[in-house]
Amino acid sequence: MSSAAREKSLVLMRHAKAEEGAGLPDHDRALAPRGRRDAHAAGRWLADQALVPDLVICSTAVRTRQTWEQACSGGVHTEFVEYRRSVYLGSTEQVLETLREDGGDTASVMVVGHNPTMAELTSRLCDGAGSTAAHDALSRGFETAGVAVLDYAGEWADLDAGTCHLRRFHLARG
Repeated sequence: MSSAAREKSLVLMRHAKAEEGAGLPDHDRALAPRGRRDAHAAGRWLADQALVPDLVICSTAVRTRQTWEQACSGGVHTEFVEYRRSVYLGSTEQVLETLREDGGDTASVMVVGHNPTMAELTSRLCDGAGSTAAHDALSRGFETAGVAVLDYAGEWADLDAGTCHLRRFHLARG
């Protein structure tokens, strides 16, 4: 297989702004009105950048599901969405393992998850490689509705620390 055939994109997105807990279990927290606007703007940005994932792996939490739904209303879409509790509960290593197992033959995967895992996973996978501007933006914080776009040349099963390049980092605001 040529290296061009192995080039992949990985998009890591932190859920948009959620409402305060107010007695709800953390898993059941919904998006705040600002979060709905920001997630919609993220979807519009992803569509404008032609960053359409073959597969979305989304946390099972209400706020991540709603983030993906609002992103779709902004214009991004995919045929395949998998909801994984491992993205909600998991450590960086568990989310990485989910990517390795679920990525299959897809050329692009998006994960909609939580912090600090999304920030830690981005840093671990890129280890400083990629766009200086993107790393500078990321260094200011992986805020809600933040989107990291990584390039990867390999099989998903081999995804590991230092194997990606950070291409873009975007904070979506609606």
